[in-house]
Formats: sequence, C-alpha cells, structure tokens
Amino acid sequence: MSLPTHLGLRLFAVALLCLAGAVVWSIWEARIGLGHEAATSADRLSAQLARQPGLGSAGPTSMPAAAPQSAPAILTLLPGICADIHLGAEMLRRFCGDWDGLAAAPVWLRTALAWDAEAAPTIRAIVYRGRTIGSVTAWPDPMAGAARIWHRVRFAGGLAVGLAVATALLNWFAVARLVAPAGRIVQGLDDLDAAHAHIPLPRFAAAEFDRIAIACNGLADRLVRAEAERADLMQRLVTVQEEERQAIARDLHDAFGQCLAAAGARAAAIELAAPPDRDDLREDARGIEAVLATMRESLRGALARLELPDLAEVGLASALRGLVADWRAQLRAGPALHLDVTGDLTDLPTDASASLYRVAQELLTNALRHGRPSRIFLRLDRAEAGARAVTLTLDDDGGGDVARTAAAAGRGLVGIRARLAALGGSLSLTGTGGGIRARATVPTAG
Repeated sequence: MSLPTHLGLRLFAVALLCLAGAVVWSIWEARIGLGHEAATSADRLSAQLARQPGLGSAGPTSMPAAAPQSAPAILTLLPGICADIHLGAEMLRRFCGDWDGLAAAPVWLRTALAWDAEAAPTIRAIVYRGRTIGSVTAWPDPMAGAARIWHRVRFAGGLAVGLAVATALLNWFAVARLVAPAGRIVQGLDDLDAAHAHIPLPRFAAAEFDRIAIACNGLADRLVRAEAERADLMQRLVTVQEEERQAIARDLHDAFGQCLAAAGARAAAIELAAPPDRDDLREDARGIEAVLATMRESLRGALARLELPDLAEVGLASALRGLVADWRAQLRAGPALHLDVTGDLTDLPTDASASLYRVAQELLTNALRHGRPSRIFLRLDRAEAGARAVTLTLDDDGGGDVARTAAAAGRGLVGIRARLAALGGSLSLTGTGGGIRARATVPTAG
C-alpha cells in the first residue's frame, strides 16, 4: 500500500470518528436546547396567563368572566414545544408550536433516539395576585424534537463529511507530491546496471530524499568502478589462462613429444636388432610401439585442445571448420556435425574471436561427452557487417536437463561464463524438447 493511500485511510478513519463525535454532540446539544426551550415556553406562557385580564375570579370554584383565547398561547410557544394549560376547573387545554419548516426525521432516527414521554416535563405555576390558579406543563414534541435533531445532525454530518473529504484529497495530493521522489529513486535503483551507463538521480527539495539520492548515486559510481575492475580482472585471468595453455602445449610438444619419439626409435631399434630366435623380444618391441602410438595420438589431441589457432591468419570461420573437421575425424561413425557461419567476421577483435573459438570448443566437448546426440548444429551468426554483437549457438538432440546442466559445478560452463563476462557477453541455456540449446553472445563494440 502506498504512503498516500495509507495516510488517506488513516485520515478517513479519523474523519469517521469526528463525524460520530459531531453526531453525538449535535444530538446532545439539540436535546439540551429543546429542554431549555420547553422551560422558556412554560415561563412565558405562565407569565402571560397570570397577566391576562378576567382571571381575577378564576379558581377551582369559579370560572373567569372571559375564557382565555388560544391565539396568544400559541404565539408564545416556541416551535416544536407543546404545553398543557390547567386553569381551575376548566378543561385541560393543549397547544403546540408550529414546526412545519423542519423536515420530518427518518424512522430509524426516531427509533434510535427513542424520544419517550418519561422525560420530566417543565411545570410552571400560574400565580395571579399571590394565589396559584393553575399550571403550565411544557415539553418538546417528539416528532418536532426528532426533526430538530435530524436537521442539526444533517448539518453537522454534512459539514464533517465535506471537511473530511476535502482534508483527505488535499492530504493525498500533498503527500503524493511529497513522496514522488521515492518513486524516482526506486526507478533509479531498478535501472541500476553496471553494464550500462547510469543516469544520476537529481537533487530533491526534501532533505531526506536528497540524502538518499546522493547515497544512491555514490552506490552507482562504486558499482560501475567495481564492475570495470572485475571485467579487467576477468580479462587478465583469461589472458593468463591462454598464456598458460600455450606454455603447457609447448612443453608437451618439446619435451614429451621428443621423449615419445626417442622411445619409439629405441623400440624400433630393439625390434630390428633382436636375434632371429627371439620372437618374444620383437613382439615386446612392437607392443611398446603400439603404446607409444596411442600416447602420440593422445598428445596430439591434448595439443589440439590447448593450442589456439592463429586466428589473425586463418580467421575464426576457418578455425571453426578445422575444429569440426577434427571432431569428425575422431568420431567417424559418431553423430553428424553441422557448421553454419553467417555474416562478415573479418573485423572481429582478436579477444572476441579467441573467446568464441574456446566457447565453441567447450560446447562441442560437453555435448559429445555428456549426451548421446545424433545431430549437432553449430551456428556462428553476425547478421550484418558492423553489427555490435556476434552469436554462437549450439543445438543438439542428446537430451539433458537445462536446470541440472546450469547448476552443474563443472569447470566447463564456469570457464565459458568467465570468458564471456570478461568481454561483456552472456550465455543462455534453453531446452528444445529433444536437447539443449546453448547460445553465447559477445559484443563486438564498446
């Protein structure tokens, strides 16, 4: 939940409490006011009747010469107040003030108010010349009282709701504007990528958000520097690895190869110098020569994996064709290997060509050693001259699980990813239903 919404809901809850308080206060104030109006009406009516001419002989046993008129009593009563007039032996007379100007309260409010007749009415005595000749009993009319309360509740409630809505809207706009930098900061963090240029966050008016923006910009700068250092370190590591491979290849060729050649010459000499009756000695010499031939073949394969072709001389496409041809010669009756090269590769950087060759070499080795494919397709694609990336894709139908292959702790995929990361490239593995598709992308610019 966003901060403006959270604060808006809290303000709405506070507004509801204020509305309830306003309604309760309006009801209480209205009932108190009606009680005061009933008392005022009773006081006015009793005073008016006490001063009315013709009431001097009024009493329990005598009637006034002229009966009081009802018009003055009705005019004296306040709206919504009813009164009973008791004068001597006269019949009880009841008057109610006019309240037609107020809308009747709804039934639910009248039921909730439960305006009952048990509330003590206001009683005032009518005193004429020091003698009590009657009394006035006044009380609020239930319908009129409910209408008065409903009028005040509507006014107070409407005012409270209007203020609550206005406050919530103004708060939402104010808070939304205040926390707007938070969204910009989050977007900046989401866009933070060491491989791409980072757009610094702007300065903000709020001091807290401004400090966060400064910290995020500093973090982005440190990340870019760390990524540059890591890429440089990875490139150096790849360079050192290639140098070590070349050194090992030279050592194997110069030392181990010469030893194998010398051992083969001695075995041939033993075979030729063996006496006619020493067939066993000649057989042992031929066995040694067979073992040496196997070792020379293994050495040739190891040198082929260690040595890097002269890519500047033959080119990446020719080097890959030679790699596929070597595998075909070794496999003979094995799976069918297909190579497809698209695009102009002449201007590829040397490090990119070397890494693509090593990646193709490792992917072919993994597909042939860890699966049982019947067909392997190797594609090198640079769709157009000057394209900013070249893609190497290997598809096989040898089965395999992508998740298990990606999570394998072997050095093959780790080495591929390290090489590609040093060049800013990437490796992706996807399933094809019958096998695995490995796609390596290497940028050729930047």
